[in-house]
Amino acid sequence: MLSPKTWPFELSLLPQSAYLVGGSVRDALLGRRAEYLDLDFVLPENVIETARAIASHHQAGFVVLDAKHKIARVVFDQATVDFAQQAGLSLDTDLRRRDFTVNAIAYHPHTECLLDPLQGGEDLQRKQLRMISIKNLREDPLRLLRAYRQAAQLGFTLETNTQAAIRKLAPLLVQVAAERVRGELDSLLSQAQGTPFLNLAWQDGVLKDWLPHITDDRLSSIAEIDQMTSNLEKTWPTYATVLKGWLRDQAFPGFHRSWLKAAKLCCLLSPDLEKAEAELERLKYSRAEQQAVITILRGLPQLSSIQERALPLRQQYFLFRDIGSSFLGLSILVLALGAPIGEIAPLIHRFLNPEDPVAHPTPLVTGRDLMRSLGIRPGPQVGQLLASIQLAQAEGKVSTATEALQWAAIELKALPHSGKARGEQS
Repeated sequence: MLSPKTWPFELSLLPQSAYLVGGSVRDALLGRRAEYLDLDFVLPENVIETARAIASHHQAGFVVLDAKHKIARVVFDQATVDFAQQAGLSLDTDLRRRDFTVNAIAYHPHTECLLDPLQGGEDLQRKQLRMISIKNLREDPLRLLRAYRQAAQLGFTLETNTQAAIRKLAPLLVQVAAERVRGELDSLLSQAQGTPFLNLAWQDGVLKDWLPHITDDRLSSIAEIDQMTSNLEKTWPTYATVLKGWLRDQAFPGFHRSWLKAAKLCCLLSPDLEKAEAELERLKYSRAEQQAVITILRGLPQLSSIQERALPLRQQYFLFRDIGSSFLGLSILVLALGAPIGEIAPLIHRFLNPEDPVAHPTPLVTGRDLMRSLGIRPGPQVGQLLASIQLAQAEGKVSTATEALQWAAIELKALPHSGKARGEQS
């Protein structure tokens, strides 16, 4: 798996002084494969020049990520290759400045030799994450949260002294840029194996400053979402699949975007909507994600009441209209909080059916149709009549364009008149 034959560029273009480091070496030694390669090299010199030459030879993408620290990236169809200036006077010094021993193993592709000065290979065998030094954690406090994410990702445990050091340094995480914290948090929320480590991170005080409203009960709800999703993958795969989807947000594409993650995120926020929105803004979530999560929280009381009585069609219509796509996140959250699936399932079936007139009403007529048929001017009345028709359609009172126009004619009499079309006498 470490063989240069799997790389998207020719080994001859790589200087003899270059070493492969970091996660790709670790994952190869663990036998973990990925469809998309993510390679990191360190070089003592000529970093930008090497990256540019490789990109030029293979006509790949090239960008300088950090000119000051000499970091460049070459982008291929199925791989991203980063080149960085070696930290310190030797590779050994560079490796000793990293976060955990399992990430401080280097591979020399020209000789096919490994360099492991910190016995990271032994920690791989023990399946544990061990810090290189408390100083390294202090220098970049994001490593405190990253420890839980990597442990979840690898199925590892935290070495005792490492966990103790993280607890001691936990208050430092507040100094880290919100975007970086959000990235690690999203990774934990986006995988079921992340939930126990999210719980552990909270117990160790790492998330206290960023998400002060977390409680044991809220974390239990996240675990219940994971369990329910696992069950749904067997009993209701269509529903489970759409829960892993997300609304379109082209300005902020990314892997960690799903209705499951949104539902879990709701469990970490303040029950007060204004405070919850402030917490999301502080973590620099996109506006689309903020709106989706807040909409879920806003709809929670209404859908939770279904345990007491079934919702009439009229209320179902307004629920779907107000909640929109966020219904997916809302539904799994309500189920995790104890709502009987027998009561929620009919609503889910409606939502999953794109032709359902309650969840997804298709306009029978347009505003232009109304103005032409009823002789009314453009204005608020048109919108009110269209809304009335959609509600009537959801309740089964109209089903054709003719019936819709007849319904609108009756409804018009109950609305304040703004006058007939221009040119007509009153």
